[in-house]
Amino acid sequence: MQGILYEESTIWLFLLVTVVMGGWMAWMIARGVALGWRPYWQCVLALLVLGLAVRFIHFALFEGTLLSPRYYLVDTVVLLLVGSAGFRATRARQMTRQYRWLYERAGPFSWRQKGAG
Repeated sequence: MQGILYEESTIWLFLLVTVVMGGWMAWMIARGVALGWRPYWQCVLALLVLGLAVRFIHFALFEGTLLSPRYYLVDTVVLLLVGSAGFRATRARQMTRQYRWLYERAGPFSWRQKGAG
């Protein structure tokens, strides 16, 4: 997988920078957008910028390629997946706590109208 998903000599650097550090920031950014009741597209824009920051960390600390469309895409897709999960989890929690007379949890990422199944 080296060279396809990550350019470092070991997968541990990719997992540390992109998945752990970048994923945590993606979750927190998405959570902040959801807590402000802002739309999902604002979360996507913020995560695209975060993808640039993660790419810069790879470049500055581990001699990765800064302007690499392939690795930017890989990093950003991982961040979008984690961020989308964070947005949906936060929004589901908001909807069921703030409107508890209308909605109930239907899983970690969704809600449903009370009495509807």
